[in-house]
Amino acid sequence: MDQTLYFVLLLIALCSVSECVQRQYHFISELKNWTEAQRYCRENYTDLATVDNMNNMNDMNELKKSVTDGVKYVWIGLQKTGVAKWQWSSGDPALYLNWATGQPDGRDECAFMRNGQWDDGRCSNRLTFICSSSNNMSTGLVFVNQRMNWRDAQSYCRQNHIDLVSVRNQNENQQIQKFISDSHISNDVWIGLFRDSWQWSDQRNSSFRYWRSGEPNNAGGFQNCTVLDPDALRQWHDIFCNSEFPFVCHEDKLILIKENRTWSEALRYCRQNHVDLVSVHSDEMQRRVMNVVKGASTAEVWLGLHNYCIMNMWIWLSGEIVCYQNWAPGNGTTPENCSLEKRKGAVQSGGDQRWISLPESHKLNFICTNDE
Repeated sequence: MDQTLYFVLLLIALCSVSECVQRQYHFISELKNWTEAQRYCRENYTDLATVDNMNNMNDMNELKKSVTDGVKYVWIGLQKTGVAKWQWSSGDPALYLNWATGQPDGRDECAFMRNGQWDDGRCSNRLTFICSSSNNMSTGLVFVNQRMNWRDAQSYCRQNHIDLVSVRNQNENQQIQKFISDSHISNDVWIGLFRDSWQWSDQRNSSFRYWRSGEPNNAGGFQNCTVLDPDALRQWHDIFCNSEFPFVCHEDKLILIKENRTWSEALRYCRQNHVDLVSVHSDEMQRRVMNVVKGASTAEVWLGLHNYCIMNMWIWLSGEIVCYQNWAPGNGTTPENCSLEKRKGAVQSGGDQRWISLPESHKLNFICTNDE
């Protein structure tokens, strides 16, 4: 009994130290136009660089050591399309929308909150705003009683907190409305919702943008591709796609294998061709898995998650206990019958993309990782 307790405590302790790197960036010094750079990255890595959040921007900063003197701009994978859509500054997808009657009216590109509902407005308007300072909506809201345009408000939140606030569901909208009421805020406030027609080369849904002030400006027309300035805080400019610059590729650490295999067969494939079946230790990793799994051809997709029957607990192949939880109701919390077929963990490819327990003989798509 004492040995079992020690083992459980050891696994729990490991929960606090696990960290996974999901994407690796590579600086390529060759001069190419945007299309040529895209082709090079797709042939040699995954794609031209996608940037999901400020953590990725910090990773980009490490590349500055590789950039030679005299390099003015560097291509990344953001390109203008003909379709504009509403997105969150933080990179969260805009699945929940709470527009006031008659809104959005199609004329403006930034959103503000008024009486708990949203209106679109000119991004150049000067309003007060709400930043998020943590992932906890009940304690992580900061009202900034300064009037700024939307871009400056975004920059202020990123420099001093995390980002302009995202409102991902009705409960969060109600919490923000209560925060506004309790703080006696009577004026309109910017939120992190904006609309643009830019799309990442790898088709990822990331809405993260890091434009320099006054950009994108489409100066001269047809500035449909994006560069970052290595010397200007890595901020972005729109520019002509036929210009020639060095570029940054990214190499994803997660690979969806659209072959139907049992869990053991999937494990063998990943270890022979990549590193392992994927382990999911955080909300950030789960979001990355959710992006990858959308392309699956099966309703569930194998993860590197298995039930350790002797102790009736779920463990990742990396050897860590399941600390971050994303189980669908009725899964992962009740004892498994170890006298029957062994159970393994999979993620749903649709719906809420929760984890479920399945017999290991089921044949599913699966996700490998290249992370050592």
